[in-house]
Amino acid sequence: MLLTDLSVIKEIAAEKEDENDAFRIFLKNADSKEIDLMVHATNDAVAPQIDCTQCGNYCRSLMINVTATELTNLSHLLETDETTIKEKYIEESAGGQLVINSIPCHFLSGSRCSIYVNRFFECREFPHLHKDRFTGRLFGTLQYYAMCPIIFNVVEALKKKTGFSPS
Repeated sequence: MLLTDLSVIKEIAAEKEDENDAFRIFLKNADSKEIDLMVHATNDAVAPQIDCTQCGNYCRSLMINVTATELTNLSHLLETDETTIKEKYIEESAGGQLVINSIPCHFLSGSRCSIYVNRFFECREFPHLHKDRFTGRLFGTLQYYAMCPIIFNVVEALKKKTGFSPS
């Protein structure tokens, strides 16, 4: 049974901070390719059972990067010129990096993305559990353990699959 209640997940995450640190250290000694296979299989089983549009926590909590192409696409979608889109929704760093200029995201409506079909690549990719090199990204992944039901459930299943013992 998957846990999806964010208040319960947050409470459990607080209780498991030390355990998760130990798990991160435990995985550093594991075969990263074998762990990737476990993570991918577990994510493939867990992710379809959790409806991110019922949660929206990603959109409430994280800074969202936007590419120049996505800026153009957003401008077409909203039928507004790119300059206006940038003034209203996007901030550009000195290095040219584009990010949504507010947290939560402007396009979050309730717990749903108002541009979901056209959401940004970074939004489509989160929580990145389908990617290789999980053990190299584990510190960052665990930062979202308390806020993402998919990450929470995958990590908890992975602890069991790897035989991790928190003691």
